[in-house]
Amino acid sequence: MKTIPAAGYAAHEAGGALEPFTFVRREPGPLDVEIEILFCGVCHSDLHTARGEWGGSVYPVVPGHEIVGHVSRAGAGVTRFRPGDPVAVGCMVDSCRTCPSCRDGLEQYCENGAVYTYNSPDTVLGGTTCGGYSNRIVVTEAFVLRLPPAMDPAAAAPLLCAGITTWSPLRTWETGPGARVGVVGLGGLGHMAVKLASAMGADVVLFTTSPGKADDALRLGASEVVVSRDRAAMKRQRARLDFVLDTVAVPHDLNPYLDALRRDGTLCLVGIPPEPHPAPGVGRLVNQRRRLAGSSIGGIAETQEMLDFCAAHGLTADIELIPIQQINEAYERMLRSDVRYRFVIDMESLTGG
Repeated sequence: MKTIPAAGYAAHEAGGALEPFTFVRREPGPLDVEIEILFCGVCHSDLHTARGEWGGSVYPVVPGHEIVGHVSRAGAGVTRFRPGDPVAVGCMVDSCRTCPSCRDGLEQYCENGAVYTYNSPDTVLGGTTCGGYSNRIVVTEAFVLRLPPAMDPAAAAPLLCAGITTWSPLRTWETGPGARVGVVGLGGLGHMAVKLASAMGADVVLFTTSPGKADDALRLGASEVVVSRDRAAMKRQRARLDFVLDTVAVPHDLNPYLDALRRDGTLCLVGIPPEPHPAPGVGRLVNQRRRLAGSSIGGIAETQEMLDFCAAHGLTADIELIPIQQINEAYERMLRSDVRYRFVIDMESLTGG
């Protein structure tokens, strides 16, 4: 197969720093879109995979699945995109497209295994997929998203993971006008959850361990902020909420959030901790017919719906723009929660432009 050169940053071993790396992409086929990457968001998943903390990392790893750019070439059979179009790529670049989940537009649950944007078997070129910490990517048209032209492309990048990961459960559980929604954690995911739930018409309560984030939460759309270490404040939330979206990716006690649910309420987990959460009390579920659920990113149609919703409501992520040369420092700052609320790499810095 013909290939084209690409440049990026990669981790070469577990715990190793990311360094400049050259590799190849496939030459675009008839149904492929070649994208010049302008911006790429930095996700906690990037850090975990680059450092081998989840297991299964295949090195070298080129992370990045919050990709925004423009079309540089389009295959002869491509119908939805042409050179110059603003586009985006999220967490997946392909799936089997034939299983029940794929046919339902839920490719993230592909029963034969979705092809993720990085560190996934590359079914076309061989080896493993390489992500958006790079200057270009080639993706089949079906997994390329249209970026609304009015959106700030840098601030839109985190929508491709943080946005869709919170949008999908909020839409699935119909958390619109009249709903009382709790959001646990005000990080990269949580700040988008607050923005989205508020824009959907829900009354949003933000739970945080950091009192200093209260002003931000209110600015982002929360109507109330509860410091989760305050037992009295947590007790006052009992049986008040219809839905709670827990974005925290470290083990913690789920029982107070189950207690905050009304009958038939749902606590949905989207953060994946390295160790399991303590087991919640079964009685809390049984006695009020509450549900404990999980959700993973979103399908391609859902992601386009989310992008269009965000454009219509003027929503993007709160970001700090960095050059690629600062990515290792950004990882350390991210571990300290020293970013409000998402790093985004300006890929022009890759070539010093």
